[in-house]
Amino acid sequence: MKFKNKEQNKRWIVIYAIMAVILLAVYYLLNLEILDSWDKYIPFLKKFTLSLILISIIFMISKIIGRVVNSQNHLEGDRYNLLRIIRFISIVLSLIVVTSFLFQNLLAAAATLGLFSLILGFALQAPITSFIAWVYLIFRRSYLVGDRIQIKGFRGDVVEISYLDTSILECSGDYLGNDRKSGRTIRFPNSLILKEEITNYSGPDVPFIWNETPLQIAFTSDLQFVEDCLLKASLDDFKERYPQLDSQKRDAWKPAVYFRINTYAWMEAVISYPVEPLDTTGRRNRILRAALPVLNSAPDKVKFPEGSLR
Repeated sequence: MKFKNKEQNKRWIVIYAIMAVILLAVYYLLNLEILDSWDKYIPFLKKFTLSLILISIIFMISKIIGRVVNSQNHLEGDRYNLLRIIRFISIVLSLIVVTSFLFQNLLAAAATLGLFSLILGFALQAPITSFIAWVYLIFRRSYLVGDRIQIKGFRGDVVEISYLDTSILECSGDYLGNDRKSGRTIRFPNSLILKEEITNYSGPDVPFIWNETPLQIAFTSDLQFVEDCLLKASLDDFKERYPQLDSQKRDAWKPAVYFRINTYAWMEAVISYPVEPLDTTGRRNRILRAALPVLNSAPDKVKFPEGSLR
């Protein structure tokens, strides 16, 4: 995806550069004597051509900056926000150029733009609030593209933060009892973040959240044996999944086992472990696949609910 964006930027840089050169040539051709019969149109054509040259240069520079941003090792969410800001600035500058062309001077353009903004402010309060919320998101970094969030009952992975709304790929949802993606996209206005609490399950500083998985066992089970099996399964999976973490960081994310009484007269052995938000279901499955064969191989130490004994 990153390579594709680089190629697209390169193509658009070339297109805008060619457009700027062609328009510059047209601008100087308008000074030729053979066009003297068009005297009354020449000033307008020159100003129009100059405006298009400036717009081409603005977008060419924005694509060059975008190419530089894509080449850096930014987090995906930070890169996305930077590209959005660059695009927004280039649009604003282009609008200023267009307005200056229409109103002949910058002072008149600024006054007209101010009046126009005032009128729009009353007519488009909701979109403007969402745009202000987008600016807030950029600087406050409440969530980034790729984060798993929950807001007003919606939970999912952020895939797009536009100027007016945010799109997330829903996980869990009405038809799922786990953290798998449901396949549905939820869009909500950015203004919602100014009124609702946001739960962010992701982040560069704290990559894990805590999850737990209970197992029903008999009161006569060897609790120390059960605890050792569950801890070993969790620790082995963690080391295999995150080999880049040093021992000191692993110590900060040690799993734990605790026991509690189940409603149906059985005991529950609960393994609590760290997990990346996008890997909750997968990590639970890997721990169970590793631990259950060991527990089942020692029926004298561990007994599970079975048949009519449930």
